[in-house]
Amino acid sequence: MTNFWSIWIIVLSSVVIIGCIFLLRACSKNDTGVEEGKSMGHSFDGIEELNNPLPKWWSYMFYITIVFSVIYLALYPGMGSFKGLLGWTSSNQSVRTLEESKTAVQDALKEGRWVQYDQEVIHADEKFGPIFKAYADTPLEELVNNKEALKVGGRLFLQNCAMCHGSDARGSKGFPNLTDGAWLYGGELETIKTSIMNGRHGMMPPKGGLPIEDSELPGLAEYVVKLSGREHDAALAAQGQGSFMKGCFACHGMDGTGNKFMGAPNLTDNAWLYGGSRGAIQQSIKNGRSGVMPAWKDVLGEEKVHVISAYVYSLSNK
Repeated sequence: MTNFWSIWIIVLSSVVIIGCIFLLRACSKNDTGVEEGKSMGHSFDGIEELNNPLPKWWSYMFYITIVFSVIYLALYPGMGSFKGLLGWTSSNQSVRTLEESKTAVQDALKEGRWVQYDQEVIHADEKFGPIFKAYADTPLEELVNNKEALKVGGRLFLQNCAMCHGSDARGSKGFPNLTDGAWLYGGELETIKTSIMNGRHGMMPPKGGLPIEDSELPGLAEYVVKLSGREHDAALAAQGQGSFMKGCFACHGMDGTGNKFMGAPNLTDNAWLYGGSRGAIQQSIKNGRSGVMPAWKDVLGEEKVHVISAYVYSLSNK
């Protein structure tokens, strides 16, 4: 915050507080020239205005709120760039990486500064840590049958995963659907956990890095359509098969069923990460695709990832 806006906020806040004091004192005095309890000479629809002062309890409440506001602004940040006497902040606003965040937490604890978010995280870890520890000690094969654990995993999923995969986990273009059972790297419990823990980086180079001409793209896309079991132009697909055999099979397999060790998609299951239309398929082949899922082991920790893994598995294995 610049000095101008800091001074502006301090002056404006001070003027409002002082103005409230003067207004309250003015309303407590009888400067009307009319005796208290007597008529002010105004009436409307049978209702007559009397010269009655503010009730004492009401005035005292206003004074108490003014004193409270002064104390509050002195203790907490709110007056421009003034940090407050308690050194309180809502969170570490300047951090940009996870490492910076961890360092900022340790610095705040050493310096005795009260960072609200950090304290809430510490309190949450103390309260819920034993629960996650118990879940982490339970094999995933057992955890998928624990309804309470799956509820916890669902809440963690909504907080951390839903922004990409959607609240219903059905994903969107470029973000996998976690409910259809089509897994790029495998849908086993431990494999799902590994994916969440370490992240994934899937990359298909333009044209697969193969000597494929643009004129071959329609036929190659038609052959991929054939592999997925849809209606197709047989003659055009036959031409595309020749292009496929230039090297696409090295990743996707001779039968197009993919390779889970490489994250190469199965082209026969009709589950399309970037769209299954002929145009979308041609675009994927021509320009390539690159998808990154970040690693969550340092963000959530293995105990929480363990619970989320069980929940994700349950989405496609009812």
